Amino acid sequence: MNLLPVRILVGERRLADTEKDSALTSTYLSKRESLVRFFTLRTASAAEAEDIVQEIYVKIANLDGSAIENASAFLYKLGSNILLDRLRAKRRAEARDSAYFDSQAGESGGLEPSTPAPSPEQAWAARRRLADVLRVIDAFPPQRRRVFTMHKIEGLSYGEVAETLGISKSAVEKHMIAALRQLASLADP
Repeated sequence: MNLLPVRILVGERRLADTEKDSALTSTYLSKRESLVRFFTLRTASAAEAEDIVQEIYVKIANLDGSAIENASAFLYKLGSNILLDRLRAKRRAEARDSAYFDSQAGESGGLEPSTPAPSPEQAWAARRRLADVLRVIDAFPPQRRRVFTMHKIEGLSYGEVAETLGISKSAVEKHMIAALRQLASLADP
């Protein structure tokens, strides 16, 4: 018997009782089981469905739902958007991993490098270029560095970066343009 969902529900009820019990939170609590079933069917994983439903709660916990006309539809749409975001992130990660392993596969099909090892001079030049790039990234203003790291290193989309940092998508684009320009200056002798 899995008691985890019960504990989560009890915890959410306690939170809802201590906060102002909004219509959106009340709708969430009444629809929680239906949401879990709905997303379990779509993900084929009860654990993934629980995560999505929990994330719905996190997103609505401090949200003023008074302007939302159909709270139930809002919850299902929010959950669907979360599911799509997770699927996109998973696809990006799989593509990135696949590209990496393909680049590492030798003619034998194993994980041997397909190119010969670099010469000592090439290795030294590569380490020097990497140090230059890291120095430029460290010199970025803090917000630009966060945007660059989230997009290029963590693989988040511009929209996901904007949502996470609480800035507009346009601001993310401007930070990325400025960061890439700074990095491109390394290529100019």
